[in-house]
Amino acid sequence: MAPTANGFGDPSRWVLPAVLAQQARDRPDAPWVETTDGERCTFGQAWADARQVAGWFAQMGVQPGDRVALMMLGHLDFVRAWMGLGWLGATVVLLNTELHGAFLEHQLRNCEARIAVVDQGFAATVEAASEDVATLQHLVVRSAGDAAPGRLPQTAWSGWSSATPFNGPPPAAQQIACVMYTSGTSGPAKGVLMPHAHCTLYGLGAIKALQLTEGDRYYITLPLFHANGLLMQLGATLLAGIPAIVRTRFSASAWLGDVRRYRATVTNLLGSTAAFIFSQPAGEDDSHHSLRAVCSAPNLPAHEALFHGRFGIADVVSGFGMTEVNIPVWGRLGHPRPGAGGWTHGDWFEVIVADPETDAELPRGGTGEILVRPKVPFGFMAGYLGMPERTVEAWRNLWFHTGDAGTMDDSGLLTFVDRIKDCIRRRGENISATEVEMLVAAIDGVAEVAAYAVPSGIPGCEDELMLAIVPHPGTQLVLDEVIARADAVLPRFARPGFVRVLEQLPKTATGKVQRAVLRKEGAGQAWQRPDRSPA
Repeated sequence: MAPTANGFGDPSRWVLPAVLAQQARDRPDAPWVETTDGERCTFGQAWADARQVAGWFAQMGVQPGDRVALMMLGHLDFVRAWMGLGWLGATVVLLNTELHGAFLEHQLRNCEARIAVVDQGFAATVEAASEDVATLQHLVVRSAGDAAPGRLPQTAWSGWSSATPFNGPPPAAQQIACVMYTSGTSGPAKGVLMPHAHCTLYGLGAIKALQLTEGDRYYITLPLFHANGLLMQLGATLLAGIPAIVRTRFSASAWLGDVRRYRATVTNLLGSTAAFIFSQPAGEDDSHHSLRAVCSAPNLPAHEALFHGRFGIADVVSGFGMTEVNIPVWGRLGHPRPGAGGWTHGDWFEVIVADPETDAELPRGGTGEILVRPKVPFGFMAGYLGMPERTVEAWRNLWFHTGDAGTMDDSGLLTFVDRIKDCIRRRGENISATEVEMLVAAIDGVAEVAAYAVPSGIPGCEDELMLAIVPHPGTQLVLDEVIARADAVLPRFARPGFVRVLEQLPKTATGKVQRAVLRKEGAGQAWQRPDRSPA
């Protein structure tokens, strides 16, 4: 059934928990989510569970508009919490499960959530990061056994299953469904305020671009705390009424076996995940599966050739988007354009390439900054949480400034060229150079530090993080100790792959670090992390 058949084409109905209610009425016994850990639920079961979760949180005092932090892996309880809190009208703050320390503390402080829902393995991490965060007062802990007591009061997640279902009305499309954090370049991570309509539009774009039908089965390996896994993929399956197969963590070695076992027809890959799949030993039967399309970003020409040749996949498409702006650009089935992002989904978005200084649209073929704006109400972010100045800065001249450089040809095909902003992209994560520098600079003996991107050396693996460190005068740095201390305070995805020790950093006359000079010098004789390979 097409996603518009039940009125989902009406933007006022773009509320994913309400879509679940509709699917539960139309197809209560149809399978929706199956995890590779053996969990299963139908649309009807998911809806019944969501109403109980909503009722449970309402009994705990959660009101519509309240922010509730969520730090869980991609199991069915994540889906229950997401849908239940959404139906209640609360705002789910989605936390990256790799975060800890200062990175996590900033997000907990910024979101001002009173309650955090966590897997047991993350409870101690959240407690430690929130020691000085007065707003966080309670943990709901999903545990396999007895949860260890901590500083904060705890409630067992299992209590939802005996709660009275919530019978209140659903939220409106313009209400804030969730907050996702995206790393900036000149400060801490920014919390993107995402209306329900914005969240729904991700899935509608995937349905249109991939031409999803009732016969499709979506294999999801990307984390559910990011928009790709949660909204582009799982949201699309909800709108289309088709099964989703969810793996908690991506595994290159399990990828093809899962595709076969679950008869998957479509899947998404991001950044280095495609390269990791290609690094697996080739087999004569690699093309024996049911996968008809892969959405891969970036879609390198060499990768598309392997998808077609080695795996026999008919269509490989890409796209361009951000947490803030949705996915305004998608590839098209049957129109291969390796290396390019795709074409604008003109029903919902406007996209231009403009002079980054004047915001004037450039002639086709020119290289400039990619600017985006929505055509439908609340199809974009509502701003950055607690950062009005950043919101205004991004929205200059009524266009959202992506900070990315690109070019558009006469057919409207958009190709991403490079980043205008000094942001590091590693293994599907944006890394704030400022946050990394702040934490590494606090290490004893470090006088100055610059964090910047260098090529990973692995095709399709985006950037690698490199540090240039200047020691205090008279200090002899023990590099292994500095790296160990940096690893202790940085999330795994933000740990440096290369480190150089310099007498001084190259700077402009005004004292600004010249990262372009450092990037041009490359890794050279720098220390290199030994476990950087995709094996």
